[in-house]
Amino acid sequence: MSLQKLLIFTLFIGIYTSCATAQGPMADKAPMVKKVALVDGDIRATIDKMADEIDAKVIKWRRHLHANPELSNREFNTGKMVGDHLEALGIEVTRNFAKTGVKGVLKGGKPGPVVALRADMDGLPVTERVDIPYASKVRSTYNGVETGVMHACGHDTHVAMLMGAAEILAGLKSELKGTVVFMFQPAEEGAPPGEEGGAKLMVKEGILDNPKVDVAFGLHINSMTEVGKIRYKAGGTMAAADRFVITVNGKQSHGSMPWGGIDPITISAQIIQGLNNIVSRQTELTKEAAVITVGMIQGGVRNNIIPESCKMIGTIRTLDPDMQDIIFDKIRLTATKIAESAGATADVEITRGVPVTFNNVELTRNMIATAERVAGAENVIVQSAVTGAEDFSFYANKVPSLFMFLGGMPKGTSPIDAAPHHTPDFFIDDSGMKLGVRTLCNLAVDYMEK
Repeated sequence: MSLQKLLIFTLFIGIYTSCATAQGPMADKAPMVKKVALVDGDIRATIDKMADEIDAKVIKWRRHLHANPELSNREFNTGKMVGDHLEALGIEVTRNFAKTGVKGVLKGGKPGPVVALRADMDGLPVTERVDIPYASKVRSTYNGVETGVMHACGHDTHVAMLMGAAEILAGLKSELKGTVVFMFQPAEEGAPPGEEGGAKLMVKEGILDNPKVDVAFGLHINSMTEVGKIRYKAGGTMAAADRFVITVNGKQSHGSMPWGGIDPITISAQIIQGLNNIVSRQTELTKEAAVITVGMIQGGVRNNIIPESCKMIGTIRTLDPDMQDIIFDKIRLTATKIAESAGATADVEITRGVPVTFNNVELTRNMIATAERVAGAENVIVQSAVTGAEDFSFYANKVPSLFMFLGGMPKGTSPIDAAPHHTPDFFIDDSGMKLGVRTLCNLAVDYMEK
């Protein structure tokens, strides 16, 4: 071979080697998901098959998340795990949405509506007491107090189920008649003091825009509902949660001479009784439930000093907007008039928080057949409204939505014996998640086809 030919050959080999090396990292970043062949041409049968195949993976994700919980607006590792998973599936990802959230957009192979599916990601300042291999040992600081951190409301299952649904739907991308928006949301339990967060901030930052979402679906695991069952209610399904602060201003005096002052602690006790009467005697409870709870009372620094003021802080739970306004007015009236009757004054501050979680009646009517087909009609149960709150309501205020409860209690267990949410003994049976994955996928597919 001549020197000229040898040089040309060497140059060609160098260029080829360089190109091949450059393609390596790109290949690593290529989507990991493959197009899935339909089982007998049936997308729903295919979803069932895929849910069976990835169930062990979903359980593994959930247990990892359970062992590594993060507090509200601090879900850094959870957000990274979710974002990496969606990107590996070829889904368009926006990270750091509403601080630590993740938005994924999967555009189907055919035109159609935009369906949003939501999972919340944050844990709670609760020290776990459940004896399981993946129990949380995480410690952190909340409101200046050292505490354990635990997924004591099941958000770890929500993340794992939506990750599983994303994997299935990504594999069926060419068959989808529309677009799916995956909303992995931080801070459902409430942002830390002084911070914004949760669904309200997700909406503010445009999670329902670009593409414009037509409907939203959400599932919440429930520790007192048996695995395999789904509960729902059309209309108002979870309560609005509002905060009130009542400050009673009296006159300080020696504890041995109460007649020399105006006792704000005694007046506060009378106001608390009056607040209870608002619900029991002045509210139309046959229409909807309502709750007024004083959860904190602050007054005084010493046993023998009647303080100058006393503060009460509490929550208001309502399921009807008109009743909500009426109760607000009655709280102001009750507190101020009781205080005046004793020669004191009362300042009342009411802050609107999370709105009523409202299941669009028409959407619920149209989609409940999906839940009945997936879970079996006998396992889909109409329930009464609950006075717990959910910030999924901020999505439901913007687009027609449906929010349902998924069973997580081991079969054969009595609800009386199951630990409630937000407690150290809270427990969820992993076997219930497969139904959640199938339900999320089928809600999206059925709405697109309808």
